[in-house]
Amino acid sequence: MNVSVIPQIKHTESGNFFLLAGPCAIEGEEMALRIAEKLVGISDKLEIPLVFKGSFKKANRSRIDSFSGIGDEKALKILRKVSETFQVPTVTDIHTNEDADRAAQYVDVLQIPAFLVRQTDLVVAAANTGKTVNLKKGQFMSPESMKHAVQKVLDCQNNNVMVTDRGTMFGYQDMVVDFRGIPSMQQFATTVLDVTHSLQQPNQTTGVTGGRPDMIETIARAGIAVGVDGLFIETHFDPANAKSDGANMLHLDYFEGLMTRLVAIRKTITSF
Repeated sequence: MNVSVIPQIKHTESGNFFLLAGPCAIEGEEMALRIAEKLVGISDKLEIPLVFKGSFKKANRSRIDSFSGIGDEKALKILRKVSETFQVPTVTDIHTNEDADRAAQYVDVLQIPAFLVRQTDLVVAAANTGKTVNLKKGQFMSPESMKHAVQKVLDCQNNNVMVTDRGTMFGYQDMVVDFRGIPSMQQFATTVLDVTHSLQQPNQTTGVTGGRPDMIETIARAGIAVGVDGLFIETHFDPANAKSDGANMLHLDYFEGLMTRLVAIRKTITSF
């Protein structure tokens, strides 16, 4: 794959938004390939550029006994197999400087988690790999302040950067998407809306993050109507038994119907 995936996912004849989609975490090869095959089929049919998403490890868990991964190298090799099998770029999140160098050998896009996006050393380490860098907007940050995170990547002579909004904290256990932030961030970077994480309900008394998957289509429709460049959606064929973030993932069976409706909305708003 090309080092920068932004031109190939943005400049398409369909004029569609692009997708960062896949499971929260890589749980095994069979599940990853099964989800990827379904997503590739849908994205090809609807002419939606796709980047396959999967975390090779989960370092930001609420509880110490939560699932954290199947092994770093094993998961990264699965991501590479997805890319080679279906000829799609891949994205995974990193948490340490060492992760940046390791993951860059296997994937096309390095994602900085929202809680770490102000960690200069981590952002610089990702940028210095030359890979595309996806910066998650911190729940505690304004859209405008993300310009400084983007500038850190640019200052490393890496122009391959995009930002992803995943909502803003509203109280202790909920998040709200301020859609004014999308055009604000589009002034300085390609902008993605993380639909599923914006519907998380963290800090539950059980230590297991909750969510509102019933609102996925509502948030996605609004993002497309506003004109966001891309959508980030986590999906699984069995969310109830997913090892991470199942409470706010979209069931894979509903993915094509949702994408079909979103493509129709995009065509409507671009026809004016």
